[in-house]
Amino acid sequence: MQIQSNSDNIIKADAGTREAMDRILRDRLGRFETRLTRVEAHLKDVNGTSAGAPDTVCTLEARPNGLDPLTVDGNGATVDLAVASAANKMITALDRTFGKLTNRKGH
Repeated sequence: MQIQSNSDNIIKADAGTREAMDRILRDRLGRFETRLTRVEAHLKDVNGTSAGAPDTVCTLEARPNGLDPLTVDGNGATVDLAVASAANKMITALDRTFGKLTNRKGH
């Protein structure tokens, strides 16, 4: 599973940030590794440079083998929290998608 990360011009995604994102995504999405070709993470600061509580949005796009891409958004006060939130939502989306493909009790 290839992980690609992108950020806007407000969030400085240095090597440490990218490494932390990679660790979180591999931790949370690792069980789907053989079924995914790529996961793209897009970080955006909603508030920009204005004062107030920081609000980071992480959009995750997962590309399952032979299926259409799945996209979810997660919010958090920090990059790590936003990535973790999006990863949890992606787990639900992937479970639902792969569950529909499984033949249960002959149905």
